Amino acid sequence: MTQPETASPTGPLAGLKVLDFSRILSGPYASMVLADFGAEVIKVEPIGTGDETRNFPPFQEGLSHYYMALNRSKKSIALDLKSLEGVKIARELARQSDIVLENFRPGVMERLGLGYETLKEDNERLIYCSITGFGQNSPHGNKPAFDIVAQALSGVMSVNREPGQAPNKLGIPLGDMAGSIFSLFGLLAALHERNATGKGRHVEVAMLDSLIAMQGYLSQIYFVTGKSPQPVGTQHPSIVPYGSFPTADGHVIVACLTERFWHNFARCLDLEHLISDPRFALYQQRLDNRDQLEPLIHARMKQETTAYWLESLEKFDVPSAPILSIGEALDQPHAIERGLIETVSHPQVGDIRLVRGPVRFDGMAPSASRAPSLLGADSAEILADVLGYRAEEIARLAKAAVVSLNDSSSR
Repeated sequence: MTQPETASPTGPLAGLKVLDFSRILSGPYASMVLADFGAEVIKVEPIGTGDETRNFPPFQEGLSHYYMALNRSKKSIALDLKSLEGVKIARELARQSDIVLENFRPGVMERLGLGYETLKEDNERLIYCSITGFGQNSPHGNKPAFDIVAQALSGVMSVNREPGQAPNKLGIPLGDMAGSIFSLFGLLAALHERNATGKGRHVEVAMLDSLIAMQGYLSQIYFVTGKSPQPVGTQHPSIVPYGSFPTADGHVIVACLTERFWHNFARCLDLEHLISDPRFALYQQRLDNRDQLEPLIHARMKQETTAYWLESLEKFDVPSAPILSIGEALDQPHAIERGLIETVSHPQVGDIRLVRGPVRFDGMAPSASRAPSLLGADSAEILADVLGYRAEEIARLAKAAVVSLNDSSSR
């Protein structure tokens, strides 16, 4: 079963060709963003199993939620990369590509005959991106790396908790996504350079490096004080008041990053005298005396409901928010008005909802997405249209299990 016809991709990367060997999350997120920007992405998957995430529950009519979330607007070709002919096809595709993306452990692509040095001989303009857990020369070497491993080694888990509680991972897979996000920075920089030089680059990104790079001021606290930041839950290590505050029936987020917002908040609480209190007048004083200030705020806020405080905080121009569930966040008016959710038609599943990319150009959201492909659904089209294979040759390759033309039984 083939995809419904869709309009040609539009966007600043229209015409760019990406060959994507990556799987699971670190890598597929990056190639999906490239597709959002208009690039043509061909995803290479193993015959029979495909990307491992095709088998991750829960499912919508047999299609994995995980695969749907990370593989819109890509074409799927199922190849046996352990066969000489499968590698030959992959090299032919790389020869016509602008970008190759992979996230295997170091050395895997070289053993397959698809490493950067090999593919560069065929295409000097090729930009080749490798996302690994730890990089080529890490003491961690070839250890398997997943999101939670990167989070643990980055220090992030040590502060992602309430004081006295067990370390906790972030609710979103930022270890994986950080690798994808920084790979996009590197790829776009390499594309800009190639416009001037005509030559590609090998872009290398490690998940652990990327997550450490995202620590921001937390790293600098350690460099400045010599002490690792301690967990403060939803609070801020150096800004007070900031975080989740209890109400009569729930919690409200308040973030007073400037003195003006602190003054507004104190007035909102009917505690204006705290503004001139020498214990709380300035940033450092509030930080030093947070154990005295926060109980005063808690006691006042517990006297009114969440709805009351949200209305009052908005009236006094205090940065604030309710704490929404994932479903509430997706259904809120902001997501609807901004067009963040789209519905696409899938040939097997029917209508599916997806979250759109957040980047807009000239005020326009990304063009309509193409539904995630079934495994190998585009193999014949790619072989014929991209590489010029004749029908009988495609049939021979399918019979020899070098390529799968459309395994509709696979998710």
